[in-house]
Amino acid sequence: MTKGRLAGQTAWISGATKGIGEGAALLFAQEGAAVAVIGRNESDGRRVLRAIKRKGGKAVFIPCDVTREAEVSASIKQTVSTFGSLQILVNNAGIVDVRMLHDYTAEQWDRVMDVNVKSMFFAFKHAFPHLRKNRRAYVVNVGSISSFVGQSSTPVYTASKGAVLQLSRSIALDYARYGIRCNCVCPGITDTPMLRQHLNATSDPEAHLAARLNRVPLKVALTPSDVAKSILYFSCEDSVGITGTSLIVDAGYLAAAEWDCSAIR
Repeated sequence: MTKGRLAGQTAWISGATKGIGEGAALLFAQEGAAVAVIGRNESDGRRVLRAIKRKGGKAVFIPCDVTREAEVSASIKQTVSTFGSLQILVNNAGIVDVRMLHDYTAEQWDRVMDVNVKSMFFAFKHAFPHLRKNRRAYVVNVGSISSFVGQSSTPVYTASKGAVLQLSRSIALDYARYGIRCNCVCPGITDTPMLRQHLNATSDPEAHLAARLNRVPLKVALTPSDVAKSILYFSCEDSVGITGTSLIVDAGYLAAAEWDCSAIR
């Protein structure tokens, strides 16, 4: 594997066994980082690990439920024990629960908030002692276009992603003195297992996706590797001087006032 932009760096990436997290893990390894692949699904984690090692990359899969502080703490310790340091923290783990607000139980609400927001608190809390040892360190939190606008039948997801954006700003402000930069990547419609879960809750998933893409000027769903490139940007000195901000990667979704962009072509 050739020397890349992340050579000599170690990255901890949550939700790295599929979707955007998998895309980030593969790209980071390609760019020379040692990658801790964090996730609950062991078969998917081992698959990602094999894909990285086949190309000569360095990685370890660490099973972890990011809603459990002890497991997050242990995963950080194992990462540092394995690779000797930690410079990059990517908080990507996320879930969606499609239903109307009045249909949620307290447990369902808490589950989404725990995975999407509290996990970031746990990860940063336990990574901080290691991140601060570096002259420069990077935290990237994965939000969503739902950090900015609403979305039907996903009120808890939307609330959680708004919180992710504000948490990212707070981390950037409070920890700049330690050389830590924190930014938020906010993807639009991305073809991931989570998107498919959302679509499969509709009567006609493919028709629903096509209708949603009519809202997108570029008329495409992003791939996980597309979004991973923006996460990489915030995880190295390509983005020097940038902290406390968000990068919207949405093929133009939030730029469009029209609900059907085919009408303006």
